[in-house]
Amino acid sequence: MHSLVSTLQSAGHTVSVCLPNTQRSWIGKAHLVGRSIRPTYFRPGTLHKDDGVVSNRPLPPGSKQEEWILVDSTPASCVQVGLFHYFEERGPIDLVVSGPNYGRNTTAIFALSSGTIGGAMEAATCGLKAIALSYAFFDRNHDPEIIAGASKMSVRVIEYLAKNWDKSENAPHLYSVNVPLVKHVETTKVLWTQMLQNRWKSGSLMQAIEVPEEEDASPEEDEAKIREDENQEETSAAGGLAEETGQYDGTEQEPQKHLRYRHKHFKWAPMFKDVHESVDEAPPGNDGWAVKEGYVRY
Repeated sequence: MHSLVSTLQSAGHTVSVCLPNTQRSWIGKAHLVGRSIRPTYFRPGTLHKDDGVVSNRPLPPGSKQEEWILVDSTPASCVQVGLFHYFEERGPIDLVVSGPNYGRNTTAIFALSSGTIGGAMEAATCGLKAIALSYAFFDRNHDPEIIAGASKMSVRVIEYLAKNWDKSENAPHLYSVNVPLVKHVETTKVLWTQMLQNRWKSGSLMQAIEVPEEEDASPEEDEAKIREDENQEETSAAGGLAEETGQYDGTEQEPQKHLRYRHKHFKWAPMFKDVHESVDEAPPGNDGWAVKEGYVRY
């Protein structure tokens, strides 16, 4: 994030930053309903070093130090907060850039759940031009040179799209840009592609974990279970007594039609092989293929 912001600033752009204060992947265009948002304030330090400072209070008016807004909510909420509640003294916002996301957002499976694209969608629904930016990585060994190259390429694509944005009635509302984190990416080809329409096909993305009842019960549930067992014992005893005294008519009781569930926990466990296989099986020219081949795509 710091590298991209610095590169945009070096190119002469005024950049206002409002972003989630924690990981918010796979959340789409969500807002956390019924929850108050409490921003904190981040002052970035040295580029490519983790020496920034977070504060609960903003800098005083007139301070020249750079400061970002951190929001304890979703990317879409960050767009709302940034557009309408901060930065007014800087004038109208020309373009919203959501990202860079650490990871690709190619193909429909990723795009439809992406918080990064969700932030761009929020801006588009407010009538602004928006770009969702994602960095596709192939390993986690990224040195500053690779990040700097991705930032330079990103600014180049952002500036091109902003300058050449279609102004017709059917103009795009947003672009999704994917930049691979590879050496010399600033010299690679930039392709416009269609998004690959794919789907999950390997079953549930939720891994079920069965939990023994005694390990997961709260004190209230323990008490309720004791009372339930007690009531069942009383009912059973009363039935037997009725039969002995001739009050039980011997007819077979109607079986209960209620479902009985096994107690489970569930863990998000997506099967990314579905995405990789869909890219491998599709013909060239889609967004997944372009990034796999090392191209920048939008």
